[in-house]
Amino acid sequence: MERLLNRLERRLGKFAVPNLTHFIVGGMALVFVLSMIRPGFADLLELDLRAVERGELWRLITYIFLPRSTSLVWILFSLYWTWWIGTSLESQWGSFKFNVYYLLGMIGTTLAAFISGRAVGNLDFNLSLTFAFATLVPDYEIFLYFILRIKMKWVALFLAAIQVVQALTHAWPERLAIAVSFLNYFLFFGGHLVGLFRQRNVQVRQAARRSSMRAPPPPSADEVMGGRSCAICGAREQDDVDIRVCSCERCGGKPRNLCLMHAKNH
Repeated sequence: MERLLNRLERRLGKFAVPNLTHFIVGGMALVFVLSMIRPGFADLLELDLRAVERGELWRLITYIFLPRSTSLVWILFSLYWTWWIGTSLESQWGSFKFNVYYLLGMIGTTLAAFISGRAVGNLDFNLSLTFAFATLVPDYEIFLYFILRIKMKWVALFLAAIQVVQALTHAWPERLAIAVSFLNYFLFFGGHLVGLFRQRNVQVRQAARRSSMRAPPPPSADEVMGGRSCAICGAREQDDVDIRVCSCERCGGKPRNLCLMHAKNH
């Protein structure tokens, strides 16, 4: 994906819209004000494909400006959050890559509306921006309610859990629609997630291998005195008996000191 984006940027980078988040946040603020003046105005902007078929083509774009709350306090928080996430992603990726991510998100949302057969807003679409930021900087800490510090990865996991529960409580078309709405995230970070999963499997296997390794048994009294003795016949190394350490399957994998005769036949 990264190579494809680099090729596309060399050819189409001049068409990228810089500071795209500023336009999005400004549009959301304008729609919020108009919705307060004219109740029901936001319904005209939802992505309703049936309405699009009747000629309301603006819905293919205007849904991205829908505010996610009718509360002044929450809309201010929503605007700030969208601006912060969007500008942070653009500063890391550059305008072109951020534009592509946004465009793929719009395509995924349109497919979700087609699959579910209902009008949709931009909730899942904006969640994909949060997931992208949390994947890039998972340990970035934010102040929740200005008192609780929490890392972005936990915020993203909590939001993802809500999406999973929502998907499980709906029919298969709704589940598929939710998955497709995150098309941009999976295309950008699918390889990264697979790599994390493989790395986790390697770590689990290594931990299991380390736990299976038994520590050597503590020295016996004879060994402390300077010699070893056969665990079967008691013959001692200090009596010039050849003592071997045996850890075969018949011993249960546990190391034992045996004389040469019992090491060969026990």
